[in-house]
Amino acid sequence: MKHIQVAAGKKVYFASDFHLGFPNEKESREREAYLLNWLDQVKVDAQAIFLLGDLFDFWFEYRKAVPKGFIRFLGKLADLSDAGIELHIFVGNHDLWMYDYFQEELAAKIYRHPERFQLAFSDGSYKSIFVGHGDGLGPGDYGYKVLKQVFTNKIAQFLFQWLHPDLGIRLAHAWSNTRKTNAITQGAVPFHPETDYILQFVQEQYQKDLIQQQVSSSYIFGHRHHPIAWELGTDATYYNLGDWFSPALCNAYFLRIDAHENSFQKYSAS
Repeated sequence: MKHIQVAAGKKVYFASDFHLGFPNEKESREREAYLLNWLDQVKVDAQAIFLLGDLFDFWFEYRKAVPKGFIRFLGKLADLSDAGIELHIFVGNHDLWMYDYFQEELAAKIYRHPERFQLAFSDGSYKSIFVGHGDGLGPGDYGYKVLKQVFTNKIAQFLFQWLHPDLGIRLAHAWSNTRKTNAITQGAVPFHPETDYILQFVQEQYQKDLIQQQVSSSYIFGHRHHPIAWELGTDATYYNLGDWFSPALCNAYFLRIDAHENSFQKYSAS
């Protein structure tokens, strides 16, 4: 378990699935502006900010280069880090190829698997949280699980880096844009507790934690693009943080945790 000391008056924030770069530069830039506004808001009292993956619609760190763009977002993260705010970034399925750039440039901590954290508050209270992106968890989704094995294969990564970035990034965006455009056009698959694979994973984890007497008060994930606060029991809640690319920011939620409460809110641009 990893520990985070939260100073008096400070809070911990969580957001996910920005997909910067989708579907085009204009719309991505508008979304980036919303994100900068939100980050300016939370900077006032943030002890730590957790970003739970798919920050970009595609990200690949070449040996001497990173994808063009997102400079305002990256600059804001640098500003937050320089201000002493901890950055915790989980790798998502769209930014699987995130290595050490954010660690070296932003002092961010990078995670590739779900992790448990203990938040220690100045009043002596504690909250345990279980955090991850969510891709490849739970039953089903076998096609993606196979694809992820390919994407994380060292040989496949080595071969991809030999593609010129203009070609590699264009191919990746074409594949990603088709999938998300279809989802938006046809309508997102509605949340159903009996078929949501991340919820099933979380419920199984919760039962294990009950047996081992290490239940977390919050199980926090992204990936599914559904904003959800689902009670697992009297002592725990599953949160899915939605996304920031759906029309009119309809799924753009964030979670705020302090010593007294958890606040799950929809972002307002006003």
